[in-house]
Amino acid sequence: MTTARAYAATSATDPLVPTTIERRDVGPHDVLIDIAYAGVCHSDIHTVRGEWGPIAYPQVVGHEIVGIVAEAGAEVTAHKVGDRVGVGCMVNSCRECENCLAGMENYCLKGNTGTYASKDVDGSITQGGYSTSVVVNDDFVLQVPENIPYEAAAPLLCAGITTYSPLAHWNAGPGKKVAVVGMGGLGHMAVKIAAAMGAEVTVLSQTLNKQEDGLRFGAEHYYATSDAGTFEKLANSFDLIINTVSAPVELQSYLNLLRLDGTMVNVGAPPEPLPVSVFGLMGNRRSFAASGIGSIAETQEMLDFCAEHGIAPEVELIAASEINTAYERVLKSDVRYRFVIDTATI
Repeated sequence: MTTARAYAATSATDPLVPTTIERRDVGPHDVLIDIAYAGVCHSDIHTVRGEWGPIAYPQVVGHEIVGIVAEAGAEVTAHKVGDRVGVGCMVNSCRECENCLAGMENYCLKGNTGTYASKDVDGSITQGGYSTSVVVNDDFVLQVPENIPYEAAAPLLCAGITTYSPLAHWNAGPGKKVAVVGMGGLGHMAVKIAAAMGAEVTVLSQTLNKQEDGLRFGAEHYYATSDAGTFEKLANSFDLIINTVSAPVELQSYLNLLRLDGTMVNVGAPPEPLPVSVFGLMGNRRSFAASGIGSIAETQEMLDFCAEHGIAPEVELIAASEINTAYERVLKSDVRYRFVIDTATI
């Protein structure tokens, strides 16, 4: 075992505090990564505050990780010391179920091993990226292209793939009209990626406060959902709606915006159930779906796509001592658009 400096939650209500954690020894198929940057995701807050269910404390979160390979196991061939790499939301899966064998380990039927708050192969609880190093099985390590700004690369490992995957699966592209609900950490990535894919992008946000940003990121239209006229004007307009909001919304109002065979996909994950009217879906043969991250292969595809198209998240770099303040600002939507921790400050 080796030790790493980290910031951990000790309960659902107390602030995160500095600590040290143990990392396993590097096995033949493992990679030791010296972490350079770790993104702050709303999922981190849901997790440490027990909003998605009970967890074991102390818990280090963070599943948007970029760093440098410091050591590679004897049988690792895809990564070498000095490589710029990333780790996203999962660090293992069963490798045996139908979904894993199909290359969709993110939908492992036995449940993939999350980067944090998950039972690891040795029975320990995984600890995430708010730390100075991590040991990960080489199959779950991504290559981060050099032309993606280093400090901005980390949020791609969650916010990037979480939005890229449904956009790719539901064929966003030329001739398709895509709406993005919410202009936060996920939403601004959905706008950038959908626009790069060639879709006609519309942002649906509570206010017009971020309109200038949305249009700069590639949206062609921007509407305030606080204006009831928005839903009348845009009825039957969209092929695909990506809902990035992690709080309940009035679903039927948004479903009515879908044209024939349109789909609304939730990537935000509110703790509360969302009621859906079957009659509302019957009109225009609409679909309501959800999507969770992406496979390792798809995540690498997303990184390469972002490198090719010059896409990177908009980030605010913070010191580790600012994590608790950052959490409160995330909850107030006071960030444009993703906090990233400089782990040298841990």
